[in-house]
Amino acid sequence: MNENFFSRIIESASVSGSKIFMVEHAGKTYTYNDLLNITSIFSEHLHNLGVEPGDRVAAQINKSPHGFLLYLAVLRVGGIFVPLNTAYTPKEVDYFLCDCKPAIFFCSAAKAVENKKAIDAHVRLGSVIFNDSGECATLLADVIHEELAPPVVRDGSDVAIIIYTSGTTGQPKGAMLTHANLTSNAQALTKAWMFDDSDVLLHALPIFHAHGLFISTHCVLLSGSKMIFLEKFDTTTVMENIPQSTVMMGVPTFYTRLLAAPGFDKELTRRMRLFISGSAPLLEESSQQFYERTGHVILERYGMTESAIITSNPYNLERKIGSVGLPIEGVQVRITAESGDSVAVGDVGSIEIKGPAVMKGYWNKPEKTAEEFTRDGWFKTGDLGRLDEEGYLYISGRGKDLVISGGYNVYPKEVELVIDAIPEVQESAVIGVPHPDFGEAVVAVVVPGEKSDTIAENVIAVCKENLAGYKVPKAVKVVAELPRNAMGKVLKAHLRAEHTSLFI
Repeated sequence: MNENFFSRIIESASVSGSKIFMVEHAGKTYTYNDLLNITSIFSEHLHNLGVEPGDRVAAQINKSPHGFLLYLAVLRVGGIFVPLNTAYTPKEVDYFLCDCKPAIFFCSAAKAVENKKAIDAHVRLGSVIFNDSGECATLLADVIHEELAPPVVRDGSDVAIIIYTSGTTGQPKGAMLTHANLTSNAQALTKAWMFDDSDVLLHALPIFHAHGLFISTHCVLLSGSKMIFLEKFDTTTVMENIPQSTVMMGVPTFYTRLLAAPGFDKELTRRMRLFISGSAPLLEESSQQFYERTGHVILERYGMTESAIITSNPYNLERKIGSVGLPIEGVQVRITAESGDSVAVGDVGSIEIKGPAVMKGYWNKPEKTAEEFTRDGWFKTGDLGRLDEEGYLYISGRGKDLVISGGYNVYPKEVELVIDAIPEVQESAVIGVPHPDFGEAVVAVVVPGEKSDTIAENVIAVCKENLAGYKVPKAVKVVAELPRNAMGKVLKAHLRAEHTSLFI
């Protein structure tokens, strides 16, 4: 049996046939037959370019139908897809390309120029260009064979995707997700969220992130439903498309912006059956306001790059505001103390998980992989939480000081390394504080090494040169010294408390 995840897509698409699979922002439609034909063409060209099973194919491209179909074609040809955030700077891209050594790098003409040095050094077959319309001439050329290319045979344990997560040491890690990981999570979520072929998903997420690339789209693919594929989240455009949709997946920022819009009410959302929020904590106040305005309780779920979705509030049973729900099918969750023993119900501890969607490991980092798993095989999420009597999970905090801004993960250490390299900075501490739009905002607390009236502006400027935009501090606070405990550790909780009202 071929365990290539694309084989599951073929099963569904073959049944759906001429049914519309995707409607892009300008109104152009793609059927399931189109999906099969285009991915066949793309996969044949990938093979002709020299991509072999197991090769990495990196892509730093704007969201488009063909960009998404490239992802599916890479799976079909047996390659490993490596999506990269379009906001990454050349310095960041150089690290990723050096680490994963892709066969090909798909990007825009501008990205090909600014990343030329890294491409020449690390990419075996060079770059291939996606134009401003989101299409790639190389992949659209005529094919020699008329028959659809069958998906390359893959084992369930073979890696399908590598998605990079920021590292607590400043060095990003590539989470390896296998074909079996994708299959198990997609099947569990399609069932849990009750997708069927009558659904229409409103897709406004980026596709360089697990949420937009496969958590949302795989439910559509396996159920034979349709999605409205928007270029990005825009409040007006989303509201125009809600009456034609039944499901929306988003980050908290999406919902706070909708709540701020006149006309967002029960009448507008009457055809919707489900709103789902993830990738960042949803404020209970926002959830309550959403219910009062629309009559919908947003379904919160909990996931991470290393395992896709872990828990979800149930579709038909009680959705507890403030909770991220129950473990999905096949997943186990436990809460442990520092000793490793399980804590009592209701007590806060470290969240550990086990299940068929937990990653194979971190690319090229066996020691780091080993560190993140317990001796009995549970993955340490790095998050803190508690379980109630009914098994619902509540996230209490993050043990690794992770900041989630606008749905994107920012590890303070990565930003601190950039700031601390500035000559006029003695040391820094990066924290996340509440923000009404982004959920959390990145804030840098800086101790100057020398007197400077422009240190805050310089910190921002240097961060913009070296980091993706969402990692750049929204504010810089200059202090004489950082608060520390008796062991010399910076008290980031103290800093967060001190600056918690900075934006609200």
